Amino acid sequence: MPPILDAALLTGWAKAAVAALERHRAEIDRINVFPVPDGDTGTNLLLTMRAAVEEARGDGEPVAPALARGALLGARGNSGVILSQVLRGMADAIAAVAGPSAGGRVLADGLGRAHRLATAAVTRPREGTVLSVLSAAAVASVAVGSDRLDDVSAAAADAARDALRETTGQLPELARAGVVDAGGLGLYLVLDALAALVGGRPEAVAPAPTGDRGPARGRDALVAEREVGSPVFDYEVMYLLDVPGRDGAAAVAALREELDALGDSVAVVGGGAEVDGSSTWNVHVHCTDVGAAIEAGIAAGRPHRITVVRFADQLAPAPDRFERPRAVLLVAAGADLADLARTAGADVLERSGAVDAPAVQRAIVGTGARHVVVLPGDTELTGTVERAAAAARRDGQEVLVVPTASVLQGLAALAVHDPGRRAADDVVAMAEAAALTRTAALLVAESEALTWVGRCEPGDVLGLSDGEVVLIAPDLAVGALWLAHRMLTAGGEIVTALLGEGAGDELGEGLAADLRRTHPEVDVVVHRGGQADYPLVLGVE
Repeated sequence: MPPILDAALLTGWAKAAVAALERHRAEIDRINVFPVPDGDTGTNLLLTMRAAVEEARGDGEPVAPALARGALLGARGNSGVILSQVLRGMADAIAAVAGPSAGGRVLADGLGRAHRLATAAVTRPREGTVLSVLSAAAVASVAVGSDRLDDVSAAAADAARDALRETTGQLPELARAGVVDAGGLGLYLVLDALAALVGGRPEAVAPAPTGDRGPARGRDALVAEREVGSPVFDYEVMYLLDVPGRDGAAAVAALREELDALGDSVAVVGGGAEVDGSSTWNVHVHCTDVGAAIEAGIAAGRPHRITVVRFADQLAPAPDRFERPRAVLLVAAGADLADLARTAGADVLERSGAVDAPAVQRAIVGTGARHVVVLPGDTELTGTVERAAAAARRDGQEVLVVPTASVLQGLAALAVHDPGRRAADDVVAMAEAAALTRTAALLVAESEALTWVGRCEPGDVLGLSDGEVVLIAPDLAVGALWLAHRMLTAGGEIVTALLGEGAGDELGEGLAADLRRTHPEVDVVVHRGGQADYPLVLGVE
């Protein structure tokens, strides 16, 4: 059965596009000279596409509109705004289909809609930009005359590649630098990701920014006096705008006109969806009077998530804002556990109680690292940490969360962490080490209760594994021995014991002595963990 644009394929396409933009981000940033040479087009496209994927992971909303909304709300820079309209065009085309089938003709319709939306969003569209690449893809997708998604996606990607090569001769900035349009290169990679996914063709090798001799400079590139995004203006201003009322078109039209008088590279795009009687728009302008640009938004609705970038800070290669390439962040409850993690080489977020996503995000940013692996150390914290990681990714950090049910799993992951290894391989090794570490704990019963292994009385010691009571012991020393022996029936090479804040050193010493006698093949390590909830936590690797 030929592939169709269903939820699974759309999700796969979005993730493949993220991967392609990650591979070529530095290259796209390097050739970014238009509208202004601020060297961030690849980064902006990647962050926009990541925001789309994050939104589509939520529950309830179909994938296509979720991707479009995520891109709209997370769009960065002029290129991100245009990309959001590509995804909106696809969502609108899919929504217009009667029935579940969405093949090549729907893709062609979506690209046509995307081109119309993107062109309408830009006040002064020019040849030689991402709009030219999108136009060529849209025309080719219709001209192929097929409803097969693989045929149409291949035609669109090939036409985008050819149009991209021609951009060098269409704009003076590109001609002088001898490069293709950066935004157009990003769009080609996104379209080629779909063609590779449905047609089995190899991953794109991005067209060289220059050919052997480069395309001939076109007449327009030689004689144009002023282009969108001229160096006359000092700032890039972006914000989301909530416009009240069922029809915000009039207010948005007035805003476009006012922004066009203030600056250039104006783009105002909306997601087409209304919430509580209002619509959300993404606003972009290059200007000098930042206050006036924001005041224009206030007159039209409610601006929020305002971003202002000064071009002078970006024209020259800026120093890397990251202080180091990689870090591991472990969430630990208590000073003793925090010290253990730091000794093992981790950055630590020390908590004494509940922790929220903003606190985790601050800790991620505080590592100063480009690539951060986060170890939550608690199953209940995983969702909070995932939200913080998503927010940090939108701000440009590469963040991965390795789910860990206990701090011992986190310490096991840290034990195999190797900064000299490839980041992806290192994460896999850490995840495997965490998964292979079985954990259990002792808890003193405070009241009478019926458990899976019988009735307990206040003061009894309960052995817990995977949240269930697996044994009842008369005291901590006996409970530690029984629990350790029970865990070792499944095998193990290392037993790690963490003593809680109320546990004496003799508890760990007695356990270690017994295990050395009964399991001489096992290494035993005892640390003071200082945890308040469990007198003893055991891990077996």
